Amino acid sequence: MNTTKSRNAYLNKLPMVTALFWVIKIVATTLGESVSNYFAITPLKLGYAVSAGIFVVLFAVTLIVQMRVDRFRPAVFWSVILATSILGTSVSDFMNRTVGVGYTGGFAVLTTCLVVALVVWRLTGQEMNVERIDTFQGEVLYWIATLISNTLGTSSGDFMSHSLGLGFRGSSLVLIVAMLLILAAHYRTTISTTVLFWIAYVLTRPLGAVAENAVEKPRVEGGLGVGTTVTSAVLLAMLVAGVVYQTYTLRGIDADAGGGSAADAEGQPAFAS
Repeated sequence: MNTTKSRNAYLNKLPMVTALFWVIKIVATTLGESVSNYFAITPLKLGYAVSAGIFVVLFAVTLIVQMRVDRFRPAVFWSVILATSILGTSVSDFMNRTVGVGYTGGFAVLTTCLVVALVVWRLTGQEMNVERIDTFQGEVLYWIATLISNTLGTSSGDFMSHSLGLGFRGSSLVLIVAMLLILAAHYRTTISTTVLFWIAYVLTRPLGAVAENAVEKPRVEGGLGVGTTVTSAVLLAMLVAGVVYQTYTLRGIDADAGGGSAADAEGQPAFAS
């Protein structure tokens, strides 16, 4: 009886994987890159180490709230995603630039960490399809993988833009093509949708990183020179709009269904097994 209650408590804590999910995910992770730069580089210039310390607290607070809620709450869930992206950016920049690991080294180290995390997750026997995660252990593994992937995203974006010499726009184009190929594979092949999800989930982070840099950075560095403040403000407005829309949709469906599943409100899943 207790086991049933424990498992039911974790139902619907993560969103269905729909087109809206991917839009908000890309906006949130792109905003994370911009916010981290706002604190660490300009205009606040706190440095990577101090910024990372601040964002560790932010991540811890949002994660605790997420772990305590009884169902999927858009504002809470996306706050954690944003926090992992902000923290991941600061940690990646500190490791690659301050410590001197370098973009290639950072990319290699973090890729290895993510592979290890996913292999360990697999070996635990916990569900890896995010639409079916219904245990405390499964959710913890999900957030570990998310934090690592969002840290890797910054390193891989820098690796592509600088080490490979593709630049921000070239890297964005490569990643957009990769996402379209994954979408095609989802509909045209029998490749596991869980595998495709995690590939796409990881790639949205570097896509956000290079896209943000392409807009924010000065023209001499290959960007449009919009600046961190304006970029962050626009992305924040987009994120809030997306979360408000998702919350409104969920509440409307719940009301019509008499308190039905929040997951049902998000329509047909994409990349779901």
